[in-house]
Amino acid sequence: LGDSKTPLIFLIISSVLNVVLDLSMIINFHMGVRGAALATVIAQGISAVLCFIYMAKKYPNLRFDHHARSISFPIIKKLINIAVPMALQYSITAVGAVILQSAVNTLGSAKVAAIAAAQKLSMFFTQPMDMMGSTMATFSGQNLGAGKIERIFKGIKESMLLVIGYGIVACIFMIFFGKYLSLLFVAGNETSVINDAQQFLICNSIFYFVLGILFVSRNTIQGLGKSALTMLAGSAELVARAFVAFALVGKFGYNAICFANPIAWFAAIIILIPTLVILMNKLKKEHS
Repeated sequence: LGDSKTPLIFLIISSVLNVVLDLSMIINFHMGVRGAALATVIAQGISAVLCFIYMAKKYPNLRFDHHARSISFPIIKKLINIAVPMALQYSITAVGAVILQSAVNTLGSAKVAAIAAAQKLSMFFTQPMDMMGSTMATFSGQNLGAGKIERIFKGIKESMLLVIGYGIVACIFMIFFGKYLSLLFVAGNETSVINDAQQFLICNSIFYFVLGILFVSRNTIQGLGKSALTMLAGSAELVARAFVAFALVGKFGYNAICFANPIAWFAAIIILIPTLVILMNKLKKEHS
């Protein structure tokens, strides 16, 4: 509904509470992993309750009345048609990551540690592009409902420019500072692990702009209600990662792992970009 600040506040509260509960349950109550898990559930549960209360008080049209409490099978069907393909798409991508991880494990503990550290950093630095994709899902859905197709075109253009620009900046940052950021997860005397992490970060960050295009195009298609089409892109990512794991790692070793993600991203956008173009041209004709 355009209010992204309030959920952020609740998320900050949840994160702080999670840290406090982690320390308390692990150190004071000696609950170990179980305590960490319980802390996460409690913190997120409180955040969910706060969001629900705020939603009910701030937005009258989102309060549950007797109509909202009644079951609507047409709405359930529509939600399932949108949600299930999205869930499968993410599951397919996750399977590809698992297959690739099995190949990584054959390279030894040092390589595994390097990739684990690099992926944490990469995940952090790619969040803005991921969120831009989520924004486009909402933006495109709203404007489709309003019949403002030209605004969707403009939103795609502006968001593409933003993620490409950010990807370039993030890449430069990774090239110069990625090695030092790796020290957050790796001891300073483990130079080989740090160098391997730096190599992974550079090889991936060079293609962050491709990942940004993937996020925007995939989420826009999903926002337009065509989430089933994105399953093809997820399948392409799976095939690409499996190809790297089974065909390239044995020959090129760690170098192949470093380029596995970019190969998967390219495989996905080869499908997503033409799909988005065809879909937008179709919508333009229907609303002209």
